[in-house]
Amino acid sequence: MHLPRRRALSEWFALTALLSLAATCGGSPSDPASPADAGPSARNAATAALLPTHVATLPTFDVETYQQLLTQLRGTPVVVNVWAAWCGPCKAEAPLLADASHAYGDRVQFLGVDILDSLDGARGFIADHGLEYPSVFDPSGSIRDSLGMVGQPVTVFYDADGNVASSYPGELSRTVLQAGIRAALGES
Repeated sequence: MHLPRRRALSEWFALTALLSLAATCGGSPSDPASPADAGPSARNAATAALLPTHVATLPTFDVETYQQLLTQLRGTPVVVNVWAAWCGPCKAEAPLLADASHAYGDRVQFLGVDILDSLDGARGFIADHGLEYPSVFDPSGSIRDSLGMVGQPVTVFYDADGNVASSYPGELSRTVLQAGIRAALGES
């Protein structure tokens, strides 16, 4: 059974968190599995074991986990937005990202990377701005740093092959966002 991309991403988050929990509680998974590696019942159990939404989950990611996720998402263009709840420009561009995510649906996967923040602040930001796409929590900002960027917001547009099609440091305008998405889709 093929899962819609957004559901598969949520299940990947849940499975990753469950494997991390098992490892810290004495479990010893032989290697980090992807949703495709786990059977449907394992994926459903992992999802059921955690709160049902990405907002409640907001898993902590490091650079390695972020790269693993991007690998799993190959085949779909991805828009990664690095943000923080206390960041004024991040607040200003959030409605544009929410609208674009809704408009593009499963054609483009949006992913937020919350940095240098608190979980409560991040969850409030997501709820206040109606962000329906998943976000991950990077308290140290290491993911942003690995992208060679300074400050936030930062948006990186990946094509379906996982290559950077475009990137933009700073607050997005509708025009810049649309141009980046077109580049990721190979339409520019």
